[in-house]
Amino acid sequence: MATSIIDRIGRFFSVFCAAHREKVIALTCVELNELENIFALLLLGSFVGFPAPPTFLSVELLPFMEREMSVLHQRAEDACDMLAQMVGTLGVE
Repeated sequence: MATSIIDRIGRFFSVFCAAHREKVIALTCVELNELENIFALLLLGSFVGFPAPPTFLSVELLPFMEREMSVLHQRAEDACDMLAQMVGTLGVE
């Protein structure tokens, strides 16, 4: 009987530890996404009015922004008709 109580306590703590790890991993992924957004904003901030970093630095860091550039390109393609996007978002037919 003592072994079963110790086993139950061990299983409880292992489940608790696994749940805590999953939560920490999810928070780390969110933080990584936010840091990537900040990185893109720092390099491409001149589009929204922030001071631009030196050109040589931006050119050297552009290969690290491949995903952000593809997202920017896709949004630029989809942004041709803003009225249609707003109506589509509101669900007006």
